[in-house]
Amino acid sequence: MPRKPNQTRVKNPSKSGRPPKSARNLVNQKPDRNTLLSMHRDMLLIRRFEEKAGQLYGMGKIGGFCHLYIGQEAVVVGLQSANEDKDSVVTSYRDHGHMLACGMEPSGVMSELTGRAAGYSKGKGGSMHMFSREKNFYGGHGIVAAQVPIGAGLGFAHKYKDDGGVAMTYLGDGAANQGQVYETFNMASLWKLPVIFVIENNQYAMGTSTPRSTAGTALYERGSAYGIVGKQVDGMDVLAVREAGIEAIEYARSGKGPYILEMKTYRYRGHSMSDPAKYRTREEVDAMRKQHDPIDHLRDLLLREGIEEAELKLQDTEVKKIISEATDIALESPEPSPDELYTDILVEVAE
Repeated sequence: MPRKPNQTRVKNPSKSGRPPKSARNLVNQKPDRNTLLSMHRDMLLIRRFEEKAGQLYGMGKIGGFCHLYIGQEAVVVGLQSANEDKDSVVTSYRDHGHMLACGMEPSGVMSELTGRAAGYSKGKGGSMHMFSREKNFYGGHGIVAAQVPIGAGLGFAHKYKDDGGVAMTYLGDGAANQGQVYETFNMASLWKLPVIFVIENNQYAMGTSTPRSTAGTALYERGSAYGIVGKQVDGMDVLAVREAGIEAIEYARSGKGPYILEMKTYRYRGHSMSDPAKYRTREEVDAMRKQHDPIDHLRDLLLREGIEEAELKLQDTEVKKIISEATDIALESPEPSPDELYTDILVEVAE
């Protein structure tokens, strides 16, 4: 029998064992053993989730577009380990990893990918359009760079409400060339909005390499005309990401205005599931996997720190079980009723 929607949430144990984010002072504080293990588990969760999503797409269980985050896990995990619960997140269409890093349940995300009523957008949003106000996640967005002005709006809301929050606004290297990004930079700087613009430079805007599509490849400098501080970071190193994130978040939270982080990262798969990625060689991808994989990098560090390999293998086993259960829940859940097409499209406000 299909499980009822209110039974479809699987607790994400990658978040367990931590104190509330708001209770942690991260400045000048090196991550402890539990934080390192938690980040390793979070990256594994994203990797295994995306691998399963790719498999389900190939089986025809996921329709529409599907953009995988495999290879880029260190960016969102490192940054989300540094922020606080009151901070908000908005991103583009390559968004599954961001959802999981925000603490959204794998079963709810997978149910949405498969178009089920138990999904975060009730099966109507699919891969690119799901939200969770509970987790302060304001969506993946399918239009290139459309989320960037929304991120400034979230930053404005934090400042207006004086709640101390920061808006984490993720975009890709291709989006960095869109005009609305620079309008947003201007407004964010003018009003000193608490926004972190995270440029996930995976080196290919769809199928075009950054040097071929971008005049001036130092994307972290793009805000200099507006007085916005920027930094380029090794986005394949979760500890480097976390350190830069702490600095940027504290800068924005203190009232100094926006900050740009350019994360030099790499996606192992094509732009989307329909992209065979023939614009790059297999040797290039294999070299990135062997020399710069973010999960392997942290795993090697943990082993050097004395963590037993058996403990890391157990993490992977537990994560695979979570993904398996989330997949079963998604595929067993009912599709939304046709009446659902008419909900969430109009809000009536009493005069």
